[in-house]
Amino acid sequence: MHPPTNRRIVLAARPKGEPKDDDFRLEEAEVPAPADGEALLRTLYLSLDPYMRGRMNEGPSYAPPVEVGHVMEGGTVSEVLLSKADTLAVGDIVLAYSGWQEYAVADAKGLRRLDPSAAPVSTALGVLGMPGLTAYTGLLNIGQPKAGETLVVAAAAGAVGSVVGQIGKIRGCRVVGVAGGPAKCEFVVNELGFDACIDHRHPAFKESLKASCPAGVDIYFENVGGAVLESVLPLLNMFARVPVCGLIAHYNQTMPTRGVDRVPMLMFAILTRRLTFRGFIVTDFSAQAADFARDMGQWLREGRVRYREDVVDGLENAVGAFQGLLRGENFGKLLVRIAAPR
Repeated sequence: MHPPTNRRIVLAARPKGEPKDDDFRLEEAEVPAPADGEALLRTLYLSLDPYMRGRMNEGPSYAPPVEVGHVMEGGTVSEVLLSKADTLAVGDIVLAYSGWQEYAVADAKGLRRLDPSAAPVSTALGVLGMPGLTAYTGLLNIGQPKAGETLVVAAAAGAVGSVVGQIGKIRGCRVVGVAGGPAKCEFVVNELGFDACIDHRHPAFKESLKASCPAGVDIYFENVGGAVLESVLPLLNMFARVPVCGLIAHYNQTMPTRGVDRVPMLMFAILTRRLTFRGFIVTDFSAQAADFARDMGQWLREGRVRYREDVVDGLENAVGAFQGLLRGENFGKLLVRIAAPR
């Protein structure tokens, strides 16, 4: 028996600056029926991630934008309600890409079955999922951490940054986090084991960051941009590496930043200190997914990596939670809990 309706959130208009409530629309639609080789899925958890802001914009990027009137995209943990594929059974829990909706139909070939006894299924969207893989591959491939080096991590309490710093500690680095507010900084140091964490909202941020990096900075994992990057740049050592994962401080900008042109300063630093800046998308390193699953699974079992989830209940609260994410209001991996397994 199919559910009568499917609630879903669609992109109603392309945001100009910070996304507004009326840029989205909560609507009801008929629940789709699966064809051969497909499954009907019921969403349990929806992942909210900063990259989604870029998918709302028109224009060329590393992935096509969400079309106006279409369901907002996003990773999900879902339950199989009806299967027309030999590889899936009713009740299976799977990792999917169903987007901001309660029900969806998906090709079974694109789904990964999860084992609820191995780890909480929500972790497939966080520490054991795309954010964890992003942290792992970006730091190890581009950051190339070595024992004794200093690693600075922006957005250190977030889903990616928190994992980056902990892997840095495993590799023997001195790790300094940057986060927004005393509570997040305390968590980063006391729970995640960073050597220090600096509140970027504090008036003395720049001076405190410098004092926490007496030997300079060898790796800067970039998630933010803006004033944080400007404060880190003078501290970068010769041959420092900068994996550029995100620039959340700029995602809502509609016009270039006014003021001093800092591009010449940045380029001069890159040249004279032989710096490596490399942007990346997690799919660049998808071939390393098995290595990540092996290592991260072991680190979690050993208690060497910890994680925090920020869970919001109800699809109707997804828009507000996403707006808060772009303002840095989330504390840990942001998830929307839409339903519980039957």
